[in-house]
Amino acid sequence: MSLPSCRLAGIIACLSLSLPLSASAQDPATPPPSSPDTPASAEDPGLSADDLKDIESALGQDAAAADPTGAPPAATPPAASSNPSGVVISPSNINFRGLELSFILDVAGAAFSAKEPLQSGGHDPTANGFNLQQLEMSLNTAVDPYFRFTGNIVFSQFGVEVEEAYAATTALPANLQLRAGQFLTLFGRLNSTHPHAWDFVDQPFALGRVFGGEGNRGLGVEASWLAPLPWFLEVVGSVTDASGGSTARSFLGAGGGGVRSPFDFQFTGAVKQFFPLGDELSLVWGLSAADGPTPTGYRNRADVFGTDVYLKYRPLAGGDSTIVAFQGELFYRRRQVPQDVLSDLSGYGQVLWRFSQRWAAAGRYEFGTPARDLEGAIANDALDPDWTANRQRVSANVTFWPTEFSRLRLQAATDLVGWREQPDTSVFLALEVVMGAHGAHAF
Repeated sequence: MSLPSCRLAGIIACLSLSLPLSASAQDPATPPPSSPDTPASAEDPGLSADDLKDIESALGQDAAAADPTGAPPAATPPAASSNPSGVVISPSNINFRGLELSFILDVAGAAFSAKEPLQSGGHDPTANGFNLQQLEMSLNTAVDPYFRFTGNIVFSQFGVEVEEAYAATTALPANLQLRAGQFLTLFGRLNSTHPHAWDFVDQPFALGRVFGGEGNRGLGVEASWLAPLPWFLEVVGSVTDASGGSTARSFLGAGGGGVRSPFDFQFTGAVKQFFPLGDELSLVWGLSAADGPTPTGYRNRADVFGTDVYLKYRPLAGGDSTIVAFQGELFYRRRQVPQDVLSDLSGYGQVLWRFSQRWAAAGRYEFGTPARDLEGAIANDALDPDWTANRQRVSANVTFWPTEFSRLRLQAATDLVGWREQPDTSVFLALEVVMGAHGAHAF
């Protein structure tokens, strides 16, 4: 049989007659034969150039016989046959490379002695029984060489909210960085954090009283600068909307009013400093201020001034997991109202002792004063009509971490509310689980 007369069905037979046995067809214990004078790569395959040309021609004739039209086969995208929409999905259409995605679930069982607990945080347990504090979806990814995107979407039993969604620059000169979008302002220490970064189940009532249940946040732009000094010093300034019923309580709040001039924005500034006091002891100290319009009258404004401190001790020798940390914040608020100026003071201080890798104990003291007028008398405050006396709250908790992705917390508190006859007590048993990639928290 001559090679040119072979058809597709006989190609393999022809090749078997023309080619020597391959190594795989021989006895596996016997190496393929080779001549000492001829390298393996130069061995004669048994086919000439004319033979290969004849095989290629025969394959083409058989393909034409299988298709009566004689038309060449059309190239079909790999996904077209299984995609009824006709849209070809390829890795270039959807790119999740570098995306950090996580879900954080916070739930708690709560028991209150008061019928109307005075919880001021939007994620605090607020009712007897089981409470879904939040389910947070966190996204973080590099957009391009110039921007990074961060988003925090919060799910609750009653809806979904965009807590934060902003882009931050990554390549500005002179130690500058910009953020644009919706973000929690860097006022103080706790305002810019989320519940999974807290040492307690609920937030201090001072934060909710001054800024609202969700802390101080808004749509706007922020600039930060890291000073070229021997110690860490960061200067931050932001311009945001002054409205928001649960985020701008001391300013326009739910009253809104729109923006008609630059004075209708909220302006926030902060200075944050870090001091290493030794190999095992470090200090963070910050000063903050916020100014914005209020709905109490034409061109009336409110100012909030704050200072925060964080002192942390952690031994480095011997693999000791002990951590002792003190954290405190103080808020002074001053607001213009018709024919008067009201001022009040709120704050908290807390101590955390992590005495082993999985166990920690913490205690917190909070206080708040009623608003007073220019003469120092207790004022009739329309924003906080119930605050006619001082309020103090003492909380303590024990935390257990099964792993770094989960924690259980038992917390109890006594709330000494000056305008109520009896102290309010509360007990929480909270569970938190973290799923997915999540970035490290700030020091």
